[in-house]
Amino acid sequence: MDPNFRKAALEYHEQGRPGKLSVTPTKQLSNQRDLALAYSPGVAAACEEIVNDPQNVFRYTGRGNLVGVITNGTAVLGLGNIGPLASKPVMEGKAVLFKSFAGLDVFDIEINESDPDKLVDIIAGLEPTFGGINLEDIKAPECFEVERKLRERMSIPVFHDDQHGTAICVVAAFLNGLTVVGKEISAVKLVVSGAGAAALACMDLLVDMGMPLENIWVSDIEGVVYKGRVALMDAAKERFAQDTTARTLDEIIDGADVFLGLSAGGVLKPTMLKRMAPRPLILALANPNPEILPEDAHAVRDDVVIATGRSDYPNQVNNVLCFPYIFRGALDVGATTITRGMEKAAVLAICQLAREEQDEGAAAAYGLEETTFGPNFFIPRPFDSRLIVRIAPAVARAAMAEGVATRPIQDFDSYIYQLQQFVYKSGSFMQPVYALAKGLVQDGAKARIVFAEGEDERILRAVQIVVDEGLAKPILVGRPAVLQQRIERYGLRIRLGIDVEVTNPEQDDRFHKYWTAYWEIMSRRGISKEMARVEMRRRMTLIAAMMLRMGDADGMICGTVGNYANHLQLIDQVIGKAPGVDTYAAMNILLLSERTVAIADTHVNEDPDEHQLAEITCAAAKKMRQFNVEPKAALLSSSNFGTSNSSAARKMRATLALVKTADPSLQIDGEMHGDCALDEQMRARVLPGSPLEGEANLLVCPDVEAANISYNLLKTAAGGNVAIGPFLLGANAPAHIMTSTSSIRRIVNMTAITVVDANVNADVS
Repeated sequence: MDPNFRKAALEYHEQGRPGKLSVTPTKQLSNQRDLALAYSPGVAAACEEIVNDPQNVFRYTGRGNLVGVITNGTAVLGLGNIGPLASKPVMEGKAVLFKSFAGLDVFDIEINESDPDKLVDIIAGLEPTFGGINLEDIKAPECFEVERKLRERMSIPVFHDDQHGTAICVVAAFLNGLTVVGKEISAVKLVVSGAGAAALACMDLLVDMGMPLENIWVSDIEGVVYKGRVALMDAAKERFAQDTTARTLDEIIDGADVFLGLSAGGVLKPTMLKRMAPRPLILALANPNPEILPEDAHAVRDDVVIATGRSDYPNQVNNVLCFPYIFRGALDVGATTITRGMEKAAVLAICQLAREEQDEGAAAAYGLEETTFGPNFFIPRPFDSRLIVRIAPAVARAAMAEGVATRPIQDFDSYIYQLQQFVYKSGSFMQPVYALAKGLVQDGAKARIVFAEGEDERILRAVQIVVDEGLAKPILVGRPAVLQQRIERYGLRIRLGIDVEVTNPEQDDRFHKYWTAYWEIMSRRGISKEMARVEMRRRMTLIAAMMLRMGDADGMICGTVGNYANHLQLIDQVIGKAPGVDTYAAMNILLLSERTVAIADTHVNEDPDEHQLAEITCAAAKKMRQFNVEPKAALLSSSNFGTSNSSAARKMRATLALVKTADPSLQIDGEMHGDCALDEQMRARVLPGSPLEGEANLLVCPDVEAANISYNLLKTAAGGNVAIGPFLLGANAPAHIMTSTSSIRRIVNMTAITVVDANVNADVS
């Protein structure tokens, strides 16, 4: 290990609270009543319900979301038999992966016991605690016996990840790799280096997926696995013994189509690779040093397709691709075991996902250019956010089909939405909006949304999701040749002219109509005919706005490139304010861990007066009601109910009076500090007579600086960068201006919102 990396790793584990895990309560415990509910006497009620029906344990405890990661430390990856104590950092790391990727809680348990029968007794006795057991780093062949006996004794999933997790990921890479090289599983010769638990599990699963047993040739530390061999043989290995006089890897590699390495670095020599069949597939999975390095493989053959277990090369085969999501699906249906059918379902889900376009999160995490299915991308990357919504439902369905699900899922659409909430924190908030937008599209309502920056990567990826989910009828402003080239580069499936309409800024028959109409609007504001014609060709937001004005689109999205104010200027010129509106504003909604809050005005008015603030507050409250959220507004200030007489404090007091007149039904108070807005008890102490009840969910700031700073601080520090917006308030048509930092999911969310807006707002006059 590089000395600097080793130092960084030790600091990572030591800094702050040592280790990588903590236990976090899921219920508040802030007063005597909470204590009575959580423990004595209230806890007795939950205990009695479980006595009456053991299935109630999943209603009243966390068992259904709890996995035990258990080891005796006898075969820790890359370290060997280091014992249970030294294996604890690895088990904590596994726990972090479960939590981070699938939202599953974990207790890691390191057991000081090497006798297989005693180990089985200890683990089996823990069944009441866990929803599932992940066995880890137990040496072969004892691991086979331990898992088999536990599966016989326990009625919860028991999964030895070193075997089955590896096998699932390897087989997915194997199948997709064969597709890349154009070969069939039934006709290839496979040479395997290594015959431990992982390798044997891989070969078993490959045979179940259609690999002929006689086509598999195995070599381990003792050489070729052949009939009659005695040294280091067992029943599991004997299954793959060949009737041959060959005794070394070098002797069996000739003509091999696939090499699978789960052994040691450097065992596949370049001279061996030269003798393999044309277009060989290499899965060199030893860590940290693969059986052959990709650069060494490519140096001797230009037709090789290769995967490793390392993140610094393309095609990383990593167990994290499957084990969190297999447990997620298994626990969510109360599976009593993990069957071969569930494993196969996971394999096929991984295979299919790799054939689709690259995921934004994975692309950002790895910074890799190759995003289309092929030699450099035939297995999903671990940070692909879609893994959970593909694998977990596939595993759950398989468990139900095989009769091992005790709590079958009745509504898979709702289940997938729940999983999406883990990936996209906006999922719960947006679900009803998505449902409404889909219904509007299906009913033929107004759903043509034009995207001004159609050539932007985030827009294209967002539009792919919009098309897949049926949220809108997209229109892309962009050059067709450029759009097509980028669609292919990103591995997207959008079909220009079929799935999306294209408005070409270089040539469109409608442009004469657009620029002449624009000139008529702007002729008395210093814009000549020639300038109108030029502007219409180079301003994508102007094109989108004219399409909306002229009835060629029902809504628009812009702003992923450029300055917010510049986009608003063009929208104002063409679309204008809604009747009776004097002030534009921008509102953002933040989905924080314990609350949802909207903040206004985050982007438009530098120093609004009380009349503008009152209009902004009423518009923001109206928008929140569209989401079926009852607004509770707080007018924020550095003054707390008269503690200061600053100009901002006076402005907010005046705003309060105006809003009460304009919208008497709105719960509102101010001027107040931010903590009083969010803490009802503090507000009651400071001002017992405040009409605002509960926590404020609409925060109105005295100027754009305060609002924008508050929004970005909360979004980053407390919101996990999860926000919805910005909503442009006050425009005479559904037009929303994004920001340069907008994520793909935020663009998708705003697209659905724009479709809904198009069907509740008045047309452009």
